[in-house]
Amino acid sequence: MGALLITGGTVYTADVDESVHARGAVLVLDDRIAAVGPADEVGRAADALDPAVRAGLRTVDASRMMVLPGFVNAHWHEMFAMGFTMRGALRPVSDRADQVAFMGGGGDMHQISATFDRFDQLIEAMTPDEARAIAEYSMWTQLRGGVTTLGDMGSLNRPRSMVAAALSLGMRFSASTWASDAVCPPDGSRFVRTRDADTVLAGFESLLGEVAADTTGRIRCRPNVSYVTNMTDELARGMAGLVARHDLPFATHVGALRNEAEVMRTYYGETGLRRLAEHGLVESRLMAGHAAFLDEREQKLMLAAQAHISHSPGKYGPSGESALTETGVVPALRRAGLDVSLSTDAAALPGAGIAETMRAAWQMYNEMSADQTEVLPTDALAMGTRIAARGLRWDDAVGSLEPGKQADLLLVRTDDWRYLLNPRPLESFLWLAGSADVHTVIVGGRALVEDGRGVGIDETALRGRYLEALAGFTRRVLRVPAEAVDRVLGQVAR
Repeated sequence: MGALLITGGTVYTADVDESVHARGAVLVLDDRIAAVGPADEVGRAADALDPAVRAGLRTVDASRMMVLPGFVNAHWHEMFAMGFTMRGALRPVSDRADQVAFMGGGGDMHQISATFDRFDQLIEAMTPDEARAIAEYSMWTQLRGGVTTLGDMGSLNRPRSMVAAALSLGMRFSASTWASDAVCPPDGSRFVRTRDADTVLAGFESLLGEVAADTTGRIRCRPNVSYVTNMTDELARGMAGLVARHDLPFATHVGALRNEAEVMRTYYGETGLRRLAEHGLVESRLMAGHAAFLDEREQKLMLAAQAHISHSPGKYGPSGESALTETGVVPALRRAGLDVSLSTDAAALPGAGIAETMRAAWQMYNEMSADQTEVLPTDALAMGTRIAARGLRWDDAVGSLEPGKQADLLLVRTDDWRYLLNPRPLESFLWLAGSADVHTVIVGGRALVEDGRGVGIDETALRGRYLEALAGFTRRVLRVPAEAVDRVLGQVAR
């Protein structure tokens, strides 16, 4: 890869000081950042390179660009296998007959519990080739939107196929397995065990062994539980053992929906966060997805443990969730000093990326507090980069533009009407731009996207393989009539 100098742009480092260099530069040597700062200062560092290295120096004029760290999406689920069925392509063109979905209205906890538990069967029915083709396209949409590090929190896909997809695309990936061993059936008062906890845990141990053999440095893994409604005590104890033995981060969804606490008390005798605490899982390695419906004691547990919350304000409105505005718990915990990061969560079709989620946090936090300084644009950037990397426990290598860290960065053009006269291009980006405006994506010093197009990536072929795999899976496993699938694919072809 050699040496690369990106110079003249507005550089947002997302370091702990939120440093910004109006006419800045980044010097990259092979896969790491060698210098960051004012353009003249970094230029002198480039001039001081060994002559042999300097002879091969590539220079990028970023004078009409903004330079950002690569986005870190630490709470994501690969769900593109449901592109036809789960709020997918089979819907009518009009939205006027839409009704409250199972995540809305406080959450239909029984349906959610049953749906999540069924994922294992669907994953097992997916062929490895289908899984790879679906994962590659889904993960490409993340990469195209500027996500250089992706953290799986359980997906409707095969973990090994997702690892293979990440390696093929060139991005960083923290793998996981779908972990569920119980459901909360309606008209009951106790959970029903659906699979052996030791088998679930063994599945992650197997993945851990395979990931340990990776030599690229771009693949890691962490255990997770799909949702606290689907976790027995045995599974919780086993997860705590994995975390302790291997010093791994742990992730789960907890405190996500209004109706969760009542169902948890009825079926398990205690709320989700209290159960996690009983098993030693509320500690600094915990990434709690959403965590909006926590009582005062639970909030104190999170603060005392210095745990982490990952939430997805760009997704809540379209899904009917109220995990930001209804309780205000997440902003309150952030004000109290807890790490809070941004993520996209899941969708069966392309949805809000990290850029759009940053905008949602910037606007919604400030509106809730009647204070436009509650979340500044640079705060939103940190929540989608450095703080997210810390929650994923990957901040030793990624999340900010600092010497010694991996050269994961983005270029965004800032030379059109949206940026006119604004000395703060990140602000204009949050106002009027988004994922589709990312111009260049670099991972470990290697450009994977340039001018909005994949480098060495045949996007047409990726899409074709995805649609073929999706159609086969949808007909065979989801049992959607072939004529319905063919009708949609015909519309795509036209």
